Amino acid sequence: MTSQSLVHGASFRDGSDAQPELITHQTQESKIMEKFYPSAGLAASGYRCTMYSPEEWTESNDALLLQAANDRDEAQKVRHESKAAQMETESVTLRRQADGTRHLGRRLQDIHFWKSELQQHIDQTAAATGSLVALKRRLEKALDASETPFRIAADNLSWRERRLGPDMVKDNVDEELLKEVELIRNVQSLLRRTLTQTVDQIRANREAKKSLELDWSDKCQAYSMDEQCGRYSNGSTDTQQHRSSAKLQQHVSDRVTWARFTQDNLAQVQRELQASAELQLLSERVLQETAEDLQAQCAAVDAAFAHRCQEVSEAKVAMELHLTQILEQIGAQERNIAMLQQALRDKEAPQRVAQTRLHQRAQRPNVELCQDESQLSLVAEAGEIELTVETLQRQLAESQRSLRHLEDTRVALEKASATKAHSLLVDREMCVSHRSRYPPASTLAGY
Repeated sequence: MTSQSLVHGASFRDGSDAQPELITHQTQESKIMEKFYPSAGLAASGYRCTMYSPEEWTESNDALLLQAANDRDEAQKVRHESKAAQMETESVTLRRQADGTRHLGRRLQDIHFWKSELQQHIDQTAAATGSLVALKRRLEKALDASETPFRIAADNLSWRERRLGPDMVKDNVDEELLKEVELIRNVQSLLRRTLTQTVDQIRANREAKKSLELDWSDKCQAYSMDEQCGRYSNGSTDTQQHRSSAKLQQHVSDRVTWARFTQDNLAQVQRELQASAELQLLSERVLQETAEDLQAQCAAVDAAFAHRCQEVSEAKVAMELHLTQILEQIGAQERNIAMLQQALRDKEAPQRVAQTRLHQRAQRPNVELCQDESQLSLVAEAGEIELTVETLQRQLAESQRSLRHLEDTRVALEKASATKAHSLLVDREMCVSHRSRYPPASTLAGY
C-alpha cells in the first residue's frame, strides 16, 4: 500500500478534525507527482493520470533538441561577440590609456615651460628688487649726507650774523648761502619723494614675486602629480579604484583660464620690472644731478667766501696802512704841538722884557716921556710879539684840533681793522674751515 493510501486510511480512521489538513497535503503531493511524473501510474492510489502519445514524445524530443541547438548557437554567438568586444575594448582601453599618457606628457611640457618662465621672471624680479633695495640704501645715505651741508650752511649764516658794525652786510656770500640752503631743502624733498617711490616699488615687486612663487609652487606640485600619473601603468601595484574621480568638477579651470592666469601674472611682473627699470634710471639721475648741483653750489659759496675774504683782507691791509700813516701823523703832530708850546714859552721872556721896558719908560717924568725911537721900537716889538703869540696860539689850537681828528681817525681805523679781523675770523677761520667738512660728491650720491 502506498503512503498516500496509508495517509488516506489513517485520516478516515481518525474520522475527525485532521481530515482537511490531510486533504490539502494530498492535493499538494498530487500536483508534485503530476509535474515530475506525468506518465506515472497513479491508478493504484485511485487518481486519474494522463499518458503522452508517441507523437507527443517525439515532438517533445525534437523540441528539446531544437532548443539545445538554438541555445548552443546563441552561446557561440555570444562567445564570439564577447571575444570581439573584449578585443575591441582592450584596444580602445590601451589606445585611451596611451592617449592619456601622451596628453600627460604634453601637459608636463606645458607646465615645465610655464614653470621655467615663472622661475626666470622670479629671478628677474628678485634681481630688480635687490637693485632697488641697494638703491634705497643709497637714497637713504644721500638723504642723511645732505644734512651735513645743510648744517654747515646754517652754521655759516649763524656765524656771519656775529659780524660787527658796517661789516654786517648782506653780501654775495649771504646770497649764495641762502641759495645753498634752499637748494639743499629742494634736494632733500626730491630724495624723499624718490625714496618713497622706491619703497612702494619694492613692495609692489615683492607682491608680484609672491604671486609668481605661489603659481610656481602650484605648478611644481601639479608637475609632480602629473609626472607620477604618467608613471602609472597596468602593472603598477599602487593604483586603486576611485569611481567618483571620473566626474568633471565644476570649479576647475579650463586650458584658456589656466594659461591666462599665468600670463596675467607674468604681464604684471613685466610691468613692475619696467617700472623698476625706469625708477632705477630716474633715481640714478636724481642722485647724480643732486650731487652735482650741491657740489656746484658749494663751489659757488666757496668762491664767494674767497672773494669776500680777499676784499676784507685788502680793506684790512689798507686800513692798517692808513693807521700806520695816521700814527706817524699823530706823532708828528704831537711833536709839532710840543714845538709850538715851546715857541710860546720862548716868547714869554721877550714879551715880558718888552712890556717891562714899556712899563718902566712910561714912568719917565714930564717932558722925558717922549715917543722917541726907542719908544716906537719897543711898541713895535711888543706888538709884534703879541701877533707872534697869537699866531702861535692859533697854530697850536689848529694843531690840537688836527691831533684830535687824527686820534678819532686812529680809533676808527683801529675799530675798522678789528672789525675786518673779526670778519676774517668768522669767514675764514669759522666758515671756510668748517666747509672743509663738506661731503664729497660720492657721499652725496649715496655711495
